[in-house]
Amino acid sequence: MAAPTPNQTLIGRDAELEEITSQLGIRAVSGSFNSSQPPVRAVLLSGDAGVGKTRLLTELRDVAFTEGWQVVAGHCLDFGDSALPYLPFSEVLGRLATDLPDIVAKVAADQPALNRLLPGRRVMTEGESGDAATVDRGDIFDAVHALLETAAEAAPLLLVIEDTHWADRSTRDMLSFLFSRPFARRVAIVASYRSDDLHRRHPLRTAAAEWARIPGVGRLQLAPLGTPAVRALVKQLHPDPLLESDVADIVDRAEGNAFFVEELVNAAWGGGLPEDLAGLLLVRLDRLDDAAQRVVRAAAVAGRRVSHPLLASVVSIDDAALEQALRHAVETNVLVPARGDGYAFRHALLAEAVYDDLLPGERVRLHAAFARVLSESQGQGQSKGTAAELARHARAAHDLPTALRASIDAGDDAFAVGGPDEAAQHYELALDLLADERLAAEVTVDMAALVSRTAESLIVSGHPDRGLSLIQAHLAALPDDASPTSRGHLLFALANTVMVAETRLDALELTTEALAHIPDEMSALRAKALASHARALAYAENEQARPVAVEALAMAESLDMPHLASEVMTTLVGLENAGDDDAVIEALDEVVKRAAETGAVYAELRGLYLLGRRRLDRGQFAGAREAFQRAVVRAEETSQPWAPYGFDARFMDAQVAYLTGAWDDVLRLTDVSGQQPPIGPESLLAALELMVHVGRGADAVAFGREVRPHWDKDGLIAITAGSAMIDAYGNRGDAAAAVREHDDLVTLVSGMWRSFFHARVRLAALAIGALASSVEQLSAAEREQAAADVARLRKGADCSLELIAEERKSWGPEGQAWAARLEAETLRFRWRAGIDAPSVDELVTPWTEAVRLFGEFGHRFELARSQARLAAVLRASGDLAAARVHSDPARATAHELGAQPLLDELQTLGGTATPRAEAAPDTLTPREKEILALVAIGRSNGEIGKQLFISTKTVSVHVSNILGKLGASGRTEAAAIARRRGLLD
Repeated sequence: MAAPTPNQTLIGRDAELEEITSQLGIRAVSGSFNSSQPPVRAVLLSGDAGVGKTRLLTELRDVAFTEGWQVVAGHCLDFGDSALPYLPFSEVLGRLATDLPDIVAKVAADQPALNRLLPGRRVMTEGESGDAATVDRGDIFDAVHALLETAAEAAPLLLVIEDTHWADRSTRDMLSFLFSRPFARRVAIVASYRSDDLHRRHPLRTAAAEWARIPGVGRLQLAPLGTPAVRALVKQLHPDPLLESDVADIVDRAEGNAFFVEELVNAAWGGGLPEDLAGLLLVRLDRLDDAAQRVVRAAAVAGRRVSHPLLASVVSIDDAALEQALRHAVETNVLVPARGDGYAFRHALLAEAVYDDLLPGERVRLHAAFARVLSESQGQGQSKGTAAELARHARAAHDLPTALRASIDAGDDAFAVGGPDEAAQHYELALDLLADERLAAEVTVDMAALVSRTAESLIVSGHPDRGLSLIQAHLAALPDDASPTSRGHLLFALANTVMVAETRLDALELTTEALAHIPDEMSALRAKALASHARALAYAENEQARPVAVEALAMAESLDMPHLASEVMTTLVGLENAGDDDAVIEALDEVVKRAAETGAVYAELRGLYLLGRRRLDRGQFAGAREAFQRAVVRAEETSQPWAPYGFDARFMDAQVAYLTGAWDDVLRLTDVSGQQPPIGPESLLAALELMVHVGRGADAVAFGREVRPHWDKDGLIAITAGSAMIDAYGNRGDAAAAVREHDDLVTLVSGMWRSFFHARVRLAALAIGALASSVEQLSAAEREQAAADVARLRKGADCSLELIAEERKSWGPEGQAWAARLEAETLRFRWRAGIDAPSVDELVTPWTEAVRLFGEFGHRFELARSQARLAAVLRASGDLAAARVHSDPARATAHELGAQPLLDELQTLGGTATPRAEAAPDTLTPREKEILALVAIGRSNGEIGKQLFISTKTVSVHVSNILGKLGASGRTEAAAIARRRGLLD
């Protein structure tokens, strides 16, 4: 028998494998299914083509081999009307004749009919005819049964017959005989077939039903893979990370079919259907008669699903012929009845294949027919479809005026029901059509309003950058004689986009100019512009924000615009930056409640986000997370999870989870599996996920590089991911790469924001920390370069601190903590490098301050890291008790977070053991004192060896002795102890 072959891991079929092995008695599984029932003799394995039957059978074969079974397999082939009787059993007999020739010869001697199935005897010789060529079928059945039973004497035997939907009549009869006649030995049979091939008149349909009623015959239907399994399969087939949108597309199109998944993954990401897969799918169409093919082609133009009335109106054939054609398509599993009064394709990819196979003229004609029927039904008040369907068909039929009007209507419909992505697509299609000047002249459209609605849809769907570009392009294209109102409309729409996009444009300048163009009179447009102006003033901390907001609120209430009124009230409450925080929080709660009552989702999300931020500023982490989570849930309920404030709340919830040490929550919140986020939000969440992986010690540099191309989408992506990458290189001990990462990050963000942005303090502290941790392993020349890097990084960070002081901006608790950490890491570098080394007191003071400030801020990981480094300084000074005060809680936090790099750093500090006795000066030999002096000034082992004319290995031995005598954990601590005890001249 053939031995099992190594293969990829079975995905998504563990339960089915467990069931079939248990049913057949190949491997008993404790607690699975009903182990009290005796094993069945046979299992009928069914499932759609490509769903994974062969893969499951391959795994079953390997399990059977492992359990000591013999396995033989035969395959039915699609020979149409020229099928060769007993073909799979001839294959089985050929395999047994090779592996067990003695047994086959013995059985053939007793059962001569068996020879008729040997592969070499399948072709009748020239002189053989008549009775000589005829063998009783019963003899053949008995011979095969005897062969299987005899072969099973040595070890249990598993017989697999694949693709029995192609089996000839003789093979089906053979299986019926084997299923119904017991074996004296352990023989198990599995017969597989495609359930989607069994149309009503298929001969196996009746046979399978009869087999299932035979005692000892079980059934196992393979359902499509679930979404998690499909995702795992995609990852196995394509180990390199893919965008979530690409993965989601495969999941959606493959519909759980493993073969479709493989073909789509192997495709060139062009969005189309792989040619080989299309050809395979179209084989089904060839089995239909002309009328059924005509109906199916029309259904493919409609899309995945089509209603019966709409299809009947388009194909224009009499009811009886239509019903007959549909029945044929359903029986052959091309179409399936859908809910209601319609039909759907058995597989979405089959619909794609049929549509792609249409001739160009055929497509246009069918689309035109659909557009005509839909337009007429709308005119009669009995619509047979949606505006979106009409827009698609009219556009494909080149009926551009109808397509334009329907696209705008479809966009309005989609936005009204919470579909911003779809709304944006429809609006953008309308704008594309309006690029044709002749069409623009034929159909009257308020271009400014359409552009504004399109931008709003793009913002809510998480694509503010696209909305920004769209409005800027249309503003630039406005003629000089354009209506001032239209220009003002576009300007305040641009301002709204600027306030949620990554750009250096000034929203206040834009709203000021917009108001100058919009007539100063009571109007909805003026009210919206005033509301935008109030927000822009609030962002700029301008004292005029309140009176403008009050004016906007009064106008919105006068014009009965409750959504706008709720948004303006949110702005007014957000202006309360001083005074009674409890009163402000209460006011925000009230604003959120009113927004929810009026259905002003944007205002509700913004209010919840501001509520979370206010609680966060007060250090109320639990309350902040509760507000952010409410915003996330509301955004998901209204189908706008990537909208401003909805997504911002999700990101902030994940950030607070990271600060408070709820790292598993971070991974849950950043998991976008099954979602289709825009690249900006996806990258921002991936950056936070990266921070957790790096903190836990994963070598996540490759993952970080996948995020890097998207740094320019948002400065926050760059800073979050870049911070993690600096630490990742630091964990590797590659401080030079950490510095390069810092420099690249500063260059990029400086271009997006300004040169001395606030986060430079944090980035410099991290990079200098990486240099300080690795400096002992550097040569003298490398230390000089590292010292120069520290000075340069520190200068840039100091410039940022000076700019903050000049602007008199509040420097919150996080910023203060990082400023203290920057000073502490700088001194730690000088201490460990032996360059202008500070005293212990000079070191302890900034590290103590960093510990205090990170503790007050609530950043558990950075608090623990600061405690570990303060403990290292205290331990080197000989104050082991004080060191343990900080190292023990740091170690507990690191264990809780799973922060392995921090645990490794703490390992050098030891536990709570009693202090070791210090060595007396005279316990060091003269050579050891000489080497200690060179260690203290930063020389490497190699450099010391060259200077003293001894081998590097000898130097290493001396250094180990020195560390042991001084009770030091490393070279830096040894140098510190030596200075403190006067061992250095």
